[in-house]
Amino acid sequence: MTPSPAGTPQNSNGTSSVINADALRRAVDDSFGATVGLLKDLVSIPGIAWPSFDPAELDRSAAAVAELVRAAGIEDVRILRCDKEDGTPGGPAVVGRREAADGRPTILLYAHHDVQPPGNTALWETEPFTAVERNGRLFGRGAADDKAGIMAHLAAYSAVTKALGDELGLGVTFFFEGEEEAGSPTFRKFLETHRELLYADVIVVADSSNWKVGVPALTTSLRGLVDGTIEVRVLDHAVHSGMFGGPVLDAPTLLSRLIATLHDDDGNVAVAGLVGRDDVSVDLTEAAFRADASVLPGVRLAGTGSLASRLWTKPALSIIGFDAPAVDVASNTLLPTARAKFSLRLAPGQDPAEAMAAVREHVESNAPFGATVVFTPGESGNAFLTDTASAAAGMAMWALGEAWGVPAVEMGIGGSIPFIADLTELYPDVQILVTGVEDPDSRAHSANESLHLEDFRNAVVAEALLLARLNLEGLR
Repeated sequence: MTPSPAGTPQNSNGTSSVINADALRRAVDDSFGATVGLLKDLVSIPGIAWPSFDPAELDRSAAAVAELVRAAGIEDVRILRCDKEDGTPGGPAVVGRREAADGRPTILLYAHHDVQPPGNTALWETEPFTAVERNGRLFGRGAADDKAGIMAHLAAYSAVTKALGDELGLGVTFFFEGEEEAGSPTFRKFLETHRELLYADVIVVADSSNWKVGVPALTTSLRGLVDGTIEVRVLDHAVHSGMFGGPVLDAPTLLSRLIATLHDDDGNVAVAGLVGRDDVSVDLTEAAFRADASVLPGVRLAGTGSLASRLWTKPALSIIGFDAPAVDVASNTLLPTARAKFSLRLAPGQDPAEAMAAVREHVESNAPFGATVVFTPGESGNAFLTDTASAAAGMAMWALGEAWGVPAVEMGIGGSIPFIADLTELYPDVQILVTGVEDPDSRAHSANESLHLEDFRNAVVAEALLLARLNLEGLR
């Protein structure tokens, strides 16, 4: 869009009929240094929602975020929480709301202020909770996931209020969750409790990634998720491996044989009843994937079909935990039991309950050597597929392209954001957009997490453009 000169005709609602993109970009640029500084301050707060970490830091994080929302000009700001099923308090969420003018839509801007634990600090090149700028990136836990999402929302809103002034009639709700990295245990209850407060016509979830540095993306699909444990029982108790080994195979060996049946020789998931498709048109090269995933030389990639489909629209099953004695303390015994935790990513269109039942049927029917197999289901979450024909999706693709100066990509994500299913169920008419500030080298959840600062700037500009266009056109 071109800047609107003085005397530009006004719409019937009193707004300019043209979006002044240059004014929005200047507003973002003028405050960008301060925006990064505030992000650094947030990174310094180790707000982790896991029970084994100090809850006072999570409360401090919520208080700091609430103050930032107030500083952006929002008067109605609250810190809210719901109790978990066991009666313990859930993580503190920050909600700030600006009411819409008559006839204008409301947009809800979501991110989360809690972060992952730092993990092994020896793997970090800088202190995890001290934000450090280096080579155009900002390093620190939460710098990308997802405190940058918070600051992108706030900076975009501030730019729009500065550029539009009294012409801004769009309703805006900020919803900054405080327990996403702990699995959002009270999210559904929170939505049900505050359903009217959180109502919106459009929801922007800023917790995803872009295609690569310099190329923006709208995330249009997310895989669902089921997980659980598989236990193999062989003996009533441990016995001497020399005295009894041979006729009896130990539980870890039999569990390994069972796990091996979960994939075919090409590495495709071999559990009957799971859906998947190979219809993704985005060109993802093997070289690019290997570099992004840090695949070692000589390791053959698993599965068949396009790489993008294997990542986004086909199931993926991993063993993420294995109970067995550590090598350094292992004794010469045949172990009676062994247990593994599986994580199964589901293709869009897959019912989680049916997928869980399919895994159960597979492991119970493939019990090796007659061993007892105990299947325990865990968590589950639905996949997500954007309606790319919606007005909001079209505006988002336009805004991303304008901000970066290159066309935006519609991409899937192999991961899951299960709470989006709750949003779509409770707000069936809402248009949901999944955006983000990360790139393939952000290393969210890992050591040396980082944010590409120029892409961060572009993300703020893109959201400012989206807000301005929604304010101008609504969802017509």
